[in-house]
Amino acid sequence: MSGKLTAVIWSEKAPDEARRERFIDFIESRYGERAGLEWRFDGSIKNGFRLEVGSDVYDWTVEGRLAQLKKEIYAAGESEGGFDVVPLMKESIGAWEPRVTADRIGRVVSVGDGIAVVSGLEEAFYGEIVIFEDGSRGMVQDLRENSLGCILFGGEEGVYAGSEVRRTGRVAGIPCGEGFLGRVVDALGSPVDGGGAIAAEEYRPVEQAAPAIIDRRPVNLPLETGILAIDSMLPIGRGQRELIIGDRQTGKTSIAVDTIINQKDKGVVCVYVAIGQKASSVASVVRALTLEDAMKYTVVVSATAADSAPLQYLAPYAGCTIAEYFAASGRDVLIVYDDLSKHAVAYRALSLLLGRAPGREAYPGDVFYLHSRLLERAACLTEEKGGGSITALPIVETQAGDVSAYIPTNIISITDGQIYLEGDMFHAGQRPAVNVGLSVSRVGGDAQTKAMKKAVGTLRLDLAQYRETEVFMQFSSDLDEATRRKLKYGEGLMYMLRQPRQSPMSMHSQVIFLVAALNGCFPDSEPEEFRPRLERLVGVCEREHPALCSRIDGGTLTADDEAEIISAAAKME
Repeated sequence: MSGKLTAVIWSEKAPDEARRERFIDFIESRYGERAGLEWRFDGSIKNGFRLEVGSDVYDWTVEGRLAQLKKEIYAAGESEGGFDVVPLMKESIGAWEPRVTADRIGRVVSVGDGIAVVSGLEEAFYGEIVIFEDGSRGMVQDLRENSLGCILFGGEEGVYAGSEVRRTGRVAGIPCGEGFLGRVVDALGSPVDGGGAIAAEEYRPVEQAAPAIIDRRPVNLPLETGILAIDSMLPIGRGQRELIIGDRQTGKTSIAVDTIINQKDKGVVCVYVAIGQKASSVASVVRALTLEDAMKYTVVVSATAADSAPLQYLAPYAGCTIAEYFAASGRDVLIVYDDLSKHAVAYRALSLLLGRAPGREAYPGDVFYLHSRLLERAACLTEEKGGGSITALPIVETQAGDVSAYIPTNIISITDGQIYLEGDMFHAGQRPAVNVGLSVSRVGGDAQTKAMKKAVGTLRLDLAQYRETEVFMQFSSDLDEATRRKLKYGEGLMYMLRQPRQSPMSMHSQVIFLVAALNGCFPDSEPEEFRPRLERLVGVCEREHPALCSRIDGGTLTADDEAEIISAAAKME
């Protein structure tokens, strides 16, 4: 409290002098100074009174005491992890005694564009949930000297200047549980797929500190995407953060969806977070996952372009919280953020509406921290912390291939590598359009099985030589035979890396492809015939050499295994 302390008592009848003195003594014992007490008439209060001291409210009406009991019951239910209503009510009512507690109540100063400015909640903290008079919720996002800036999670129709705002003392959080698997929820954890309510097992705050270094273990287990170009040259490990970056409509979401589909029967829980996407795009992703029977181990968190900026801002943190729930039980989790450039735009809109100073490209100064505190939560945890992992695949959209823009460079510096999709390659028919020269995985071979590490050999070097030769070919029409063979071989490798959508490859298929291609099998094949012949070779190996395929899937590849693949390819000639 600051300045002259004032107090107002609301009741149907004015208190007598003795009662006024008791009120004044109570205020002095609580706040350390005497206050002038003013009485105001309120005909709606038939029993009891309501005492307002600054922004503190002591509600001693019948309604206020019932509300206090209701809070006790809900608090007990949450602490027990659920509601067994009848025993819980009996126990709570039997033990309940009304307590003299103050509700801190503020007032809305102004509201508009999903932002409410509130006064009178001096002790509210950043990230705290507040409840408005109409029951809608908001979150404290900006702390000022005499007011707060709150973002609204619902509509603003019932929020108006002068209406009451109450603190909850709780940070923003969402319910979590096994029931979320196979469901589509919004940024607040409420189902939006028409499938009914979800039974929550736990309530977790959306903002959590990232695991400490001592709580992490090395990233050395592969998370297979089923995409040959990635698993062979840009391996992703469980607990890694690998950025997928490229222009609009270059197949970024397709890579993420294919990776989710490839986790079938591998014990990996998947979380797909759609931020600022069209509702039809989210529906098509859900439909693709449903058709491939991948929704049973996937949670979709949706904050579409039609949702407010506060919900788009909150969505990736909500998705990460759900992922942490599963990782805490020792499971491996894959989370896709699609996409973080739209997330940054939503945060920029909020920040400008809150009156924060704009920086580069009008983004606020803490936009780097916006994503670093999110992506740092991806980790491979020690056994003491449950032994689970969270692998993050953030997606960022570039403009005209500009990877040096503000948001892309920020996220590149946070992640452990990037998969760069090139527009020209995509339009030329190379899909996935992975530019191996600009893409990198900073975990590298540590996230590959021994079989894949041995099979990939000189693939990356061969592709680099092909691209270099292809550039010089443009300036010469007369090529020697060795150069022609090198170009044909390189073009065949590029065709080999072409892969249809939603067709993930098994580990043994990828290894057989690489061993046959890099050992010069099918030298007379035209480039466009190369991949079909490799697919037939895989079929032969699966039928005639099943033990070989099992050994490769188990992670081993011996010299005899390589010879067996080459021999099978020679018999097909």
